Amino acid sequence: MEKKKFYMTTAIAYTSGKPHIGNTYEIILADAIARFKRAQGYDVFFQTGTDEHGQKIELKAAEAGVTPKEYVDKVAGEVKRIWDLVNASYDKFIRTTDEDHEKQVQKIFKKLYEQGDIYKGSYEGMYCTPCESFWTESQLVDGKCPDCGREVKPAKEEAYFFRMSKYADRLIEHINTHPEFIQPVSRKNEMMNNFLLPGLQDLCVSRTSFKWGIPVDFDDKHVVYVWLDALTNYITGIGYDCDGESTEQFKKDWPADLHLIGKDIIRFHTIYWPIFLMALDLPLPKQVFGHPWLLQGDGKMSKSKGNVLYADELVDFFGVDAVRYFVLHEMPFDNDGVITWELLVERLNSDLANTLGNLVNRTISMSNKYFGGVVADKGAAEPVDEELKAAALETPEKVAEKMEKLRVADAISDIFALFKRCNKYIDETMPWALAKDETKQDRLATVLYNLVESISIGAELLEPFMPETAGKVLAQLNAEKRGMEAMKQYGLYKSGTKVTEKPEILFARLDIREVMKKVEELHPPVAEEAAEPVKEETVIDIEPKEEITFEEFGKMQFQVGEIIACEEVKKSKKLLCSQVKIGSQVKQIVSGIKAHYSAKEMVGKKVMVLVNLKPARLAGVLSEGMLLCAEDENGELALMVPEKEMPSGAEIC
Repeated sequence: MEKKKFYMTTAIAYTSGKPHIGNTYEIILADAIARFKRAQGYDVFFQTGTDEHGQKIELKAAEAGVTPKEYVDKVAGEVKRIWDLVNASYDKFIRTTDEDHEKQVQKIFKKLYEQGDIYKGSYEGMYCTPCESFWTESQLVDGKCPDCGREVKPAKEEAYFFRMSKYADRLIEHINTHPEFIQPVSRKNEMMNNFLLPGLQDLCVSRTSFKWGIPVDFDDKHVVYVWLDALTNYITGIGYDCDGESTEQFKKDWPADLHLIGKDIIRFHTIYWPIFLMALDLPLPKQVFGHPWLLQGDGKMSKSKGNVLYADELVDFFGVDAVRYFVLHEMPFDNDGVITWELLVERLNSDLANTLGNLVNRTISMSNKYFGGVVADKGAAEPVDEELKAAALETPEKVAEKMEKLRVADAISDIFALFKRCNKYIDETMPWALAKDETKQDRLATVLYNLVESISIGAELLEPFMPETAGKVLAQLNAEKRGMEAMKQYGLYKSGTKVTEKPEILFARLDIREVMKKVEELHPPVAEEAAEPVKEETVIDIEPKEEITFEEFGKMQFQVGEIIACEEVKKSKKLLCSQVKIGSQVKQIVSGIKAHYSAKEMVGKKVMVLVNLKPARLAGVLSEGMLLCAEDENGELALMVPEKEMPSGAEIC
């Protein structure tokens, strides 16, 4: 029977510098999905790589005193080294400086020009060099780039443009008729409400102000602009040919089953990329998943902020699989996750050393102590066994269901729930007590068999997420991999098999004080040139309002809400209209905060909401509640947000 294909990609890493753990999270996530699909029997092709052109690279190379190609060769090598370090099982590592890719990009550009989708014009606007993006004055936030918050400069140059609006209605229809296309749903709402429905502007697809790019072969003054170059890697990497001579692999694997990307580049992958494909008369990818960010402490990782963690450094401290476990387990489906040294140590000690490592160690140790390492099912069953067996048989289906929805953190939690159930089973059956009774030897053997069988199932399920650890567990138990389909049966571990004599410590517990001491040695505090004088804390006194009773206060209902979509109120200079998810319901709330927040940056925020405010119309738009804000003496507003991660609908009391 021919295997069903599964083609997946990550975003290609930009070669401006060494990738931090937030960048590396994506390749680990993609690898877990690819490995799981392989275990399910899919013919997987997993592509990743590097994005290597652009003005930013040209400037960095000049600063380093090397050519752009020398610069990207070094960084691409570093990216690949880190991807390999974390055990990413990719099938192809593409570089946008690959000759075959560059050739196809030139052919694609020419084809789109000749069919009228690309035309020559000129661009004038505010330009952000780090993002390589032009912006209009109205798109800026506080006069700065709306994407990265950095300074922008006025620029004007001749450029080629792509007619985006020509395909906008067709894309809107596709998104509406394919609800699985953009995930999570909050990303879909953001794209529709903030970009597609207000109307698309034509896209700049060439530049003349720098040279480090793929030349437009019929107009060598221009180089192909970043997104038309970078995005097309998903088809050139599997053999697309613009002249109709595509490879058999392209014919088999396209369309992609999954593009896995960061939420910050969702617009390029769900608007620009589908429109490019429509213009090339190619099918659209089946799904684009915009994963959240992994934050360091309480902020997005940034070299300029000095809060960057790197995968190789973390691996030196904790090992590859511990790092893989942490980043996969700690990332919610559609909210940002947090990584700190302290959290890593806590998870390693509690989940890996205790729940898993201690379970495997004592199961093998008891098997050796009581039966010379031989694990045999003596059929001495008792009712307490049934719950463990049910958990072992239910877990593969639960994990497969979560992985189908890309809820990877939940899938890992299900596997560790099985390991926790095994630990509970030991407490329930008390093998050490059974060992003291000669008449209970068959029961003791059966208990240990049930443990080894259940751990074997859990370990095999764990392989996509923690491949080295899963392999070690199965090897120590002398258990054969059975495959996903066979996990529907309990009792496939061969009775009479002998486990290893000396179990390996999978994860040694760490002392947080020792870890932090080493971290400080690696990263000594940067000495400040001069201490700034301590500023007196600013306080604000406001006119007190009339006192209210506790009963009156109790009539107000405050809850945590998540903003899933936001747009400007067209008839107003001050108002934004937000769709706020509160528990299972969505309320529309109009707020006078347009001067302080853009519609784009509102999406995804968890906010505090006065829920039972009587509905009213503002500028003709219905408002069904109020977002809580603080205001300083200058009239600056700040949304009130939960101090810790809280679910939508949580009561504020």
